[in-house]
Amino acid sequence: MQVIDGPATAAALPFAPLIAALRQAFATPMEVPLRHHHHIEQPDGKTATVLLMPGWADGYIGIKLVTIFPGNSARSLPGLFATYLLCDGQTGQHLALIDGNQITARRTVAVSALAASYLARTDAKRLLILGAGRIARLVCEAYRAVRDIEEVRVWNPTPSRAQALVAELRAAGVRAELAGPLEDEVRQADIVSCATLSTQALVRGSWLRPGTHVDLIGGFTPGMRESDDAVFAGATVVVDSLDALAEAGDLISPIASGVLSPSSIRTLPMLCDGSATGRVSAEEITVFKAVGTALSDLTSAALVYRATGARAEAPAEALA
Repeated sequence: MQVIDGPATAAALPFAPLIAALRQAFATPMEVPLRHHHHIEQPDGKTATVLLMPGWADGYIGIKLVTIFPGNSARSLPGLFATYLLCDGQTGQHLALIDGNQITARRTVAVSALAASYLARTDAKRLLILGAGRIARLVCEAYRAVRDIEEVRVWNPTPSRAQALVAELRAAGVRAELAGPLEDEVRQADIVSCATLSTQALVRGSWLRPGTHVDLIGGFTPGMRESDDAVFAGATVVVDSLDALAEAGDLISPIASGVLSPSSIRTLPMLCDGSATGRVSAEEITVFKAVGTALSDLTSAALVYRATGARAEAPAEALA
């Protein structure tokens, strides 16, 4: 069994080909069972989460084990750790143990960028990033694969962490600045991407100007919120999976209050297979809400396995 570390995993997942592979995968039927959630109360009052995410298609079986500890920021540790096991779909043979942190981070922002390719205005140039962690640090690179982003602003509750991300982006040649007051920044942004573990609404619908695209990829439990209910009022709403309707606090609340009708929500697979449209006007407000899906993990893991030298006895069929 191959063991593929973080640097090798990241190198095998450049965003342009990853987004293309995800576009095809979301348009193709795939077996993705409901993931398992297990919650563990912590001494500091926070709740840790263990996720098990299985999926299978095209000659592969995969499962991701994820542990999420929101209190890790106080320990100067990432809030999420993950490992991915890729297996032969015909024999069950374990093919590779892959760094799940890189798979999770890169597929998360790649799915976000894929959704933005349908939902963000084609002339969107100003990107506001909320968050400064592992996933937030990749948002700009992924979005630049689908839109001509010229300016990036970074907001984080801890300004020093936001400033560190700004410095990192500038070193990569990106025109980046530390964000000012959040309301002012949201009002000026073309795209607002939230990659936080917030439990209170950060973005408010009253701040959104016509044509804004809102990307909510941080929250994945009913108790997590990155937006208020008004963000969804009259907006075109797309989710990565219908599981989000039961798992995402950002959706549960506006649905319960009657602001958002479940029947109006589209899915990313619908956009990718052409059965639904994305943005249809320059004035439209669009929202993408993701909670993560094993489909994107399996697609990413297969790409990594192939790119790092799969053995001859690996499945002949491959995800593309």
